Amino acid sequence: MSLLTPRLLSRILDGYALRPNGIHGVAHWARVLENGQRLAGLTPADADVIELFAVFHDARRVNDQRDDGHGRRGAELAGELRGEYFELDDARFALLDYACREHTSGLREADPTVQVCWDADRLDLLRVGRRPHPDLLCTDAARMPDILEWANHRAWRLEVPELVSSGWQLAVDS
Repeated sequence: MSLLTPRLLSRILDGYALRPNGIHGVAHWARVLENGQRLAGLTPADADVIELFAVFHDARRVNDQRDDGHGRRGAELAGELRGEYFELDDARFALLDYACREHTSGLREADPTVQVCWDADRLDLLRVGRRPHPDLLCTDAARMPDILEWANHRAWRLEVPELVSSGWQLAVDS
């Protein structure tokens, strides 16, 4: 069962400073989630942490350019909403918190779940004109040619995954 309820997503979007259909918005979150789900099937990563990372990692950006601290702010929001909007035990929340805080640091070494979170985000870089470099990805799964091709195609097209409207019940134009 998904932790990403319409109620949680609505609460996150209530404080979202950017356009929900922008480059760091809802479609990006959904592609990161689907990237992470695909990688999770090939790794020992925790699907719940990946799911939450997808929506929190950029949830408190204040601009679409360089935004130091946005990962920390996203992690803090997750901490504020934990218990009321979603449940996650302390160990798994620590992974989520770290993944959000450090997702732009360029790190590659971490717990496998954190690595998948970072790779899921990095696999969507072509949306901003940057092709993910395999040497900068954390997991063997993310470096697989078919995964890279699939993710790059979706990012380049700025695909809005079906789960945005069907599962998340959000109306977002591409």
